[in-house]
Amino acid sequence: MAASAARNVLLIGQCIAHNTPNAAKVRVKRLKFDKNLNMYFSSHKNFFAYDPEEQCKVGDIVLIKKLPENRTKLITHSLIKQVYKYGDVTDPITGKKVISGKYRDQIMERDEMFGVAEDGSGGFDYNEAPERGWQEGRKDFSHKVGYKKWHEFEPGHPLHNDPVAS
Repeated sequence: MAASAARNVLLIGQCIAHNTPNAAKVRVKRLKFDKNLNMYFSSHKNFFAYDPEEQCKVGDIVLIKKLPENRTKLITHSLIKQVYKYGDVTDPITGKKVISGKYRDQIMERDEMFGVAEDGSGGFDYNEAPERGWQEGRKDFSHKVGYKKWHEFEPGHPLHNDPVAS
Protein backbone atom coordinates (compact mmCIF):
# COMPACT_ATOMS: atom_id res chain seq x y z
CA MET A 1 0.00 0.00 0.00
CA ALA A 2 2.76 2.44 0.91
CA ALA A 3 4.77 1.61 -2.23
CA SER A 4 1.86 2.47 -4.54
CA ALA A 5 1.26 5.73 -2.67
CA ALA A 6 4.93 6.68 -3.04
CA ARG A 7 4.74 6.33 -6.85
CA ASN A 8 2.02 8.97 -7.17
CA VAL A 9 3.95 11.66 -5.32
CA LEU A 10 4.34 15.02 -7.04
CA LEU A 11 7.66 16.79 -6.54
CA ILE A 12 8.47 20.44 -7.04
CA GLY A 13 11.97 21.55 -7.93
CA GLN A 14 14.18 23.88 -9.92
CA CYS A 15 15.60 23.13 -13.37
CA ILE A 16 19.38 23.06 -13.52
CA ALA A 17 21.87 22.88 -16.40
CA HIS A 18 22.13 19.56 -18.23
CA ASN A 19 23.02 18.10 -21.60
CA THR A 20 20.28 15.48 -22.07
CA PRO A 21 17.91 15.97 -25.04
CA ASN A 22 14.12 15.88 -24.45
CA ALA A 23 14.63 16.05 -20.70
CA ALA A 24 14.84 18.54 -17.87
CA LYS A 25 17.20 18.04 -14.95
CA VAL A 26 15.31 19.01 -11.80
CA ARG A 27 16.87 19.57 -8.37
CA VAL A 28 14.42 18.77 -5.58
CA LYS A 29 15.08 20.00 -2.06
CA ARG A 30 14.42 17.46 0.67
CA LEU A 31 14.62 17.70 4.43
CA LYS A 32 16.39 14.96 6.41
CA PHE A 33 15.76 14.59 10.11
CA ASP A 34 18.72 14.19 12.46
CA LYS A 35 17.59 12.29 15.54
CA ASN A 36 20.59 13.37 17.63
CA LEU A 37 20.09 17.08 17.09
CA ASN A 38 16.32 16.83 16.68
CA MET A 39 16.52 19.08 13.59
CA TYR A 40 15.86 18.94 9.86
CA PHE A 41 18.68 19.57 7.41
CA SER A 42 18.25 20.27 3.73
CA SER A 43 19.64 18.02 1.05
CA HIS A 44 19.12 17.93 -2.68
CA LYS A 45 18.35 15.14 -5.10
CA ASN A 46 18.42 15.45 -8.88
CA PHE A 47 15.88 13.84 -11.22
CA PHE A 48 15.57 13.77 -14.99
CA ALA A 49 12.04 14.53 -16.20
CA TYR A 50 10.75 13.87 -19.71
CA ASP A 51 10.24 17.22 -21.47
CA PRO A 52 9.68 16.62 -25.22
CA GLU A 53 8.80 20.27 -26.02
CA GLU A 54 11.86 21.46 -24.04
CA GLN A 55 9.78 24.19 -22.42
CA CYS A 56 11.92 24.38 -19.27
CA LYS A 57 14.95 26.61 -18.97
CA VAL A 58 17.56 26.82 -16.24
CA GLY A 59 16.06 28.33 -13.09
CA ASP A 60 12.40 27.52 -13.79
CA ILE A 61 10.32 25.99 -10.98
CA VAL A 62 8.53 22.85 -12.22
CA LEU A 63 6.24 20.09 -10.99
CA ILE A 64 7.27 16.50 -11.80
CA LYS A 65 5.77 13.05 -11.27
CA LYS A 66 7.32 9.57 -11.25
CA LEU A 67 6.72 7.59 -14.42
CA PRO A 68 5.14 4.13 -14.00
CA GLU A 69 7.98 2.74 -16.12
CA ASN A 70 11.36 4.39 -16.66
CA ARG A 71 11.67 5.96 -20.10
CA THR A 72 15.46 5.54 -20.21
CA LYS A 73 18.14 4.76 -17.67
CA LEU A 74 18.23 8.45 -16.66
CA ILE A 75 14.67 9.69 -17.30
CA THR A 76 12.50 8.47 -14.43
CA HIS A 77 9.95 11.29 -14.10
CA SER A 78 7.66 13.30 -16.34
CA LEU A 79 7.14 17.03 -16.39
CA ILE A 80 3.62 17.91 -15.24
CA LYS A 81 3.69 21.69 -15.22
CA GLN A 82 5.97 24.69 -15.31
CA VAL A 83 4.93 26.47 -12.11
CA TYR A 84 7.08 29.62 -12.38
CA LYS A 85 9.39 30.94 -15.04
CA TYR A 86 12.77 32.07 -13.76
CA GLY A 87 12.49 35.62 -12.48
CA ASP A 88 8.69 35.70 -12.76
CA VAL A 89 7.40 34.55 -9.37
CA THR A 90 3.68 34.71 -8.58
CA ASP A 91 2.22 34.51 -5.09
CA PRO A 92 0.01 31.37 -5.12
CA ILE A 93 -2.55 32.82 -2.68
CA THR A 94 -3.13 36.30 -4.11
CA GLY A 95 -2.02 35.65 -7.70
CA LYS A 96 0.10 38.83 -7.72
CA LYS A 97 3.61 39.05 -9.16
CA VAL A 98 6.40 39.25 -6.57
CA ILE A 99 9.82 40.92 -6.73
CA SER A 100 12.23 40.13 -3.90
CA GLY A 101 9.58 39.92 -1.20
CA LYS A 102 7.34 42.78 -2.38
CA TYR A 103 4.38 42.81 -4.73
CA ARG A 104 4.85 44.60 -8.05
CA ASP A 105 1.83 46.84 -7.42
CA GLN A 106 3.35 47.94 -4.09
CA ILE A 107 6.55 48.91 -5.90
CA MET A 108 4.57 50.85 -8.53
CA GLU A 109 2.60 52.66 -5.79
CA ARG A 110 5.87 53.62 -4.10
CA ASP A 111 7.26 54.92 -7.41
CA GLU A 112 4.10 57.00 -7.95
CA MET A 113 4.26 58.36 -4.42
CA PHE A 114 7.92 59.37 -4.46
CA GLY A 115 8.26 59.83 -8.22
CA VAL A 116 11.09 58.78 -10.43
CA ALA A 117 14.30 60.72 -11.01
CA GLU A 118 14.10 63.87 -13.13
CA ASP A 119 16.34 62.39 -15.80
CA GLY A 120 13.89 59.48 -16.20
CA SER A 121 16.17 56.84 -14.70
CA GLY A 122 15.43 54.88 -11.57
CA GLY A 123 12.20 53.15 -12.47
CA PHE A 124 11.89 49.84 -14.27
CA ASP A 125 8.50 49.12 -15.80
CA TYR A 126 7.81 45.40 -15.45
CA ASN A 127 4.59 45.63 -17.45
CA GLU A 128 6.40 46.90 -20.56
CA ALA A 129 9.39 44.58 -20.22
CA PRO A 130 9.59 41.81 -22.83
CA GLU A 131 9.25 38.15 -21.86
CA ARG A 132 12.32 36.20 -20.82
CA GLY A 133 14.13 34.71 -23.79
CA TRP A 134 13.63 37.53 -26.29
CA GLN A 135 17.41 37.85 -26.65
CA GLU A 136 18.04 34.12 -26.85
CA GLY A 137 21.19 33.46 -28.83
CA ARG A 138 22.37 37.11 -28.72
CA LYS A 139 22.77 38.10 -25.07
CA ASP A 140 20.70 35.44 -23.30
CA PHE A 141 22.41 32.07 -23.27
CA SER A 142 20.26 30.46 -20.55
CA HIS A 143 19.07 27.85 -23.06
CA LYS A 144 22.61 26.46 -23.33
CA VAL A 145 24.51 24.34 -20.84
CA GLY A 146 26.68 26.59 -18.72
CA TYR A 147 29.28 24.11 -17.51
CA LYS A 148 32.34 23.00 -19.45
CA LYS A 149 34.37 20.03 -18.31
CA TRP A 150 37.88 21.43 -18.41
CA HIS A 151 39.52 18.13 -17.53
CA GLU A 152 38.27 16.35 -20.69
CA PHE A 153 40.37 16.98 -23.77
CA GLU A 154 39.56 16.53 -27.45
CA PRO A 155 41.29 13.78 -29.46
CA GLY A 156 44.69 14.92 -30.70
CA HIS A 157 45.39 17.06 -27.62
CA PRO A 158 48.67 16.13 -25.83
CA LEU A 159 46.83 15.43 -22.56
CA HIS A 160 44.06 13.35 -24.17
CA ASN A 161 44.16 9.72 -22.98
CA ASP A 162 43.97 8.02 -26.36
CA PRO A 163 44.77 4.28 -26.22
CA VAL A 164 45.42 4.21 -30.00
CA ALA A 165 48.05 6.98 -29.89
CA SER A 166 50.05 5.37 -27.05
